[in-house]
Amino acid sequence: MASPHDQSQYQVRFDWGAAGIDAVATDVDVVVWVDLFDSETPVLPSVPGVLVAGGFTNRTAVAEWVLARQAEKGDRFTVAVVASGAVRGGGSTRFAVEHLLAAGAIVDALAELGIDYSSPEAAAAAAAFSGLRNAIAHLVSASGSGRELAAAGRADEVAAASRLDSSLEVRVLQE
Repeated sequence: MASPHDQSQYQVRFDWGAAGIDAVATDVDVVVWVDLFDSETPVLPSVPGVLVAGGFTNRTAVAEWVLARQAEKGDRFTVAVVASGAVRGGGSTRFAVEHLLAAGAIVDALAELGIDYSSPEAAAAAAAFSGLRNAIAHLVSASGSGRELAAAGRADEVAAASRLDSSLEVRVLQE
């Protein structure tokens, strides 16, 4: 029996961390892993489809890649957008606003291309991005992660990760 949290009735889903992959990706075609600063990616569970990296910089490229795979398949292509979150000292996942907004940016880009049958969780992430789109650079740099990286001399990396559609690359992490 399906879990009420698996979002399986939706084409576009959203959740957090490796546990989120377990929750929403059991029957998807692709998992989009959102980790803006490429922190040490935890060992992720095996995904049934493809695992690709996404964020602000390649949101449209990822959406176009998904649309192309859907055309090749000739049927609905299901997508789980999973925000990595940040890892606390004890190993638990911390909510990271930059990952919520970047995941929402990807869901928004998918919707712009017509892939818009989204779960409430995915729709809320997209709404957060849409509502705050003009403040992305500020919000990411002012977030806990952004301030931490800036203090470590990585402010340029934070700024670069906040640039919408600055990359056409879709990095496949696992097939």
